[in-house]
Amino acid sequence: MLASLKEQVCALHMELVRCRLVVWTGGNVSARDPESGLIVIKPSGVRYEQLRPEHHVVMDLDGRVVDGRHKPSSDTASHLYVYRHRPDVNGVVHTHSPYATAFAAVGRPIPACLTAIADEFGGPIPCADFALIGGEEIGRQIVQHIGASSAVLLKNHGVFTVGPTAEAAVKAAVMVEDAARTVYLALQLGQPVPIDADSVARLHRRYTQEYGQ
Repeated sequence: MLASLKEQVCALHMELVRCRLVVWTGGNVSARDPESGLIVIKPSGVRYEQLRPEHHVVMDLDGRVVDGRHKPSSDTASHLYVYRHRPDVNGVVHTHSPYATAFAAVGRPIPACLTAIADEFGGPIPCADFALIGGEEIGRQIVQHIGASSAVLLKNHGVFTVGPTAEAAVKAAVMVEDAARTVYLALQLGQPVPIDADSVARLHRRYTQEYGQ
């Protein structure tokens, strides 16, 4: 069921590994099929090098397993909460990428001090409050704090990103870590200088409406 979407989500999991955003079994990608509304998500506790498309689990928005023999990710309830409250989102990604998670460890947002941050996120990358894994609490924090951004840090935990597709959400996860690494290096030299809000808005508008083919 949803074989093509399973293949895509499996390939995106490998992209997380290639970009060094996850290790062992941590992190996950999910995608919503726009036609059926069903969700494809990573199985719980399966190592990336062993992960195959057929291992992925298909679920409905109420958390019922529609297809698959494995248990779904422990973050499933929070992914589903995001999908139910954000109809514009068709992809959710979670990582523990080290530089971004370092900001989460100290409960600190990543400031909009780089044009790349303004381009991709349209402002600072916010940091939500702490929430325990397993229920909808993380999903509530994501929806409450992410605003118009495609990324949010979860205090003491890691990174969550969203997008109109799962690929877009993975791109946001890659960009969060890249930005966090540069801002961390800047902090070793001094205090990063934020870009003014008007310039951030103009940069984001150009990037999202004019940039590329």
